[in-house]
Amino acid sequence: MSGFRFPVGRLPDEALLSGLATGDPELAVIFVRRFQHRVFGVAMAVTGDQQLAEDVAQQTFERAWRHAQIYDSRRGSVMTWLTTIAHNLAIDAVRARRTEPMAPEDLDGLLGVVTETPERWALADEASSQLRAALARLPREQARALMMAGIYGMTAQQVADAEHIPLGTAKTRIRAAMAKLRTTLASPNRDDHVQ
Repeated sequence: MSGFRFPVGRLPDEALLSGLATGDPELAVIFVRRFQHRVFGVAMAVTGDQQLAEDVAQQTFERAWRHAQIYDSRRGSVMTWLTTIAHNLAIDAVRARRTEPMAPEDLDGLLGVVTETPERWALADEASSQLRAALARLPREQARALMMAGIYGMTAQQVADAEHIPLGTAKTRIRAAMAKLRTTLASPNRDDHVQ
């Protein structure tokens, strides 16, 4: 450890990830301690189940250890990379547990979770904040259709059936929501409102 320029606890995230990849036990412990609350927060926000969230958090750190060498800092921070892994694993875990589709009326509560407190502080990076804000500004029916398709992996036909709307309307809502998000997130002034 004497070769480090910083005290071990103050090492940059990328250095801790490199240490995790090499199997350094001290750096692995510091890495997990630094990110465990955020990773668990993301898992809990998505799953709503403490035991499942703990399992997802453990899987997240295992996956980070196995894939640390493919991390690319140009694509985002270590925190963003790690919380993305946690988010994807949590969604997979919820899908695997769910034996029946979610009732559309339950989506309103989920839309609130995406735009409010637990996930906001758990995914505190700038890109996710902008995405959540843009999603919150979409018309409700477009946001619901996009959530069904994007998060739950429903087809346009499944969205149409769940919402009791024609297939063409479901496709239009999903496309319109995606176009509005793309425009908002690509805009130089990202505070523009979605219309």
